Amino acid sequence: MNIHEYQGKEILRQYGVSVPNGRVAFTVDEAVEAAKELGTEVVVVKAQIHAGGRGKAGGVKVAKNLDEARTYAQEILGKTLVTHQTGPAGKEVKRLLIEEGCDISKEYYIGLVLDRATNSVVLMASEEGGTEIEEVAEKTPEKIFKEVIDPVVGLTGFQARRIAFNINIPAKLINKASKLMVNLYTAFVDKDCSIAEINPLVVTGDGNVMALDAKLNFDDNAIYRHKDIAEFRDLDEEDAKEIEASKHGLSYISLDGNIGCMVNGAGLAMATMDIIKHYMGDPANFLDVGGGATEEKVKEAFKIILSDQNVKGIFVNIFGGIMKCDIIAAGVVAAAKELGLDVPLVVRLEGTNVDLGKQILKESGLNITAAESMADGAQKIVSLVG
Repeated sequence: MNIHEYQGKEILRQYGVSVPNGRVAFTVDEAVEAAKELGTEVVVVKAQIHAGGRGKAGGVKVAKNLDEARTYAQEILGKTLVTHQTGPAGKEVKRLLIEEGCDISKEYYIGLVLDRATNSVVLMASEEGGTEIEEVAEKTPEKIFKEVIDPVVGLTGFQARRIAFNINIPAKLINKASKLMVNLYTAFVDKDCSIAEINPLVVTGDGNVMALDAKLNFDDNAIYRHKDIAEFRDLDEEDAKEIEASKHGLSYISLDGNIGCMVNGAGLAMATMDIIKHYMGDPANFLDVGGGATEEKVKEAFKIILSDQNVKGIFVNIFGGIMKCDIIAAGVVAAAKELGLDVPLVVRLEGTNVDLGKQILKESGLNITAAESMADGAQKIVSLVG
């Protein structure tokens, strides 16, 4: 789950991480009023969307007076920002963060991520703040420093200071920077984060170390433990189909292709997408109905796939273990009849109750193409869509 920058800063402030004062605004008048309340000579008008690269897309402006704050708020609110993370469709800006200006001496990057290679949280940092860390990793990897954190001990003061020294934080500010990193780690663990990224972390002219940005992502499986985080969810930033899928306990991610996929098991779903790509097709989604799906759940999954106007064909790939093939078949038939299926449908069934499942499909009267294997099914749906 993602949240907005201003929400992330609200959380960090609770953990003693220094952040600029700011106000969220949903209208131009609210933005001007927020700038007036802050009372600083300079305010920053920042678009709030779930994507990075806002500055390069024109979503961050520095206003030197209230008139400029109004102008920039009018310019950004309602604008569709296209960044490297939004895709070509972009995202509409529906809220702004109005924040006090900051006397920046130097910018840095720090981030906490879960590293599967070490099975630990890793603190990463670089003195190349303000740019995408992926770009730094590609062009100057030697400028990225890492500390693997022992989950029992946590981030130690020694590790934090070593990172601060490595990225050339001024000597007199080493302890402040170290404390900020330790506090960030505490927030990361307490709130079940999957990512905590500050880019840039800044040193100010008056000797402060401050998080000028905040990107926090959370483990969806732990949100039930954090009602305060759940309240930060912005449904306007999420795909409507993904929201609907979550209501029915389906694992669904929308993609840009035209072949809808319904599969049981995350691993099989990923393999199905791979083999569709192998045969020069484009999957329209990742959809795992799970091992304990009911006929109703399968029907809802089918509806979600067909609600995507880009879908020109559907590949149902089921390997029945706990999931019974006849339940999948019954759900597919019910949904296809209810919705009036008008695109090619290829079904591959294997496993528990497979013969019964195939019989249900055969007797349905629907135009269904049977597949003998995953590869056979992928080839057939790509051919039919093509």
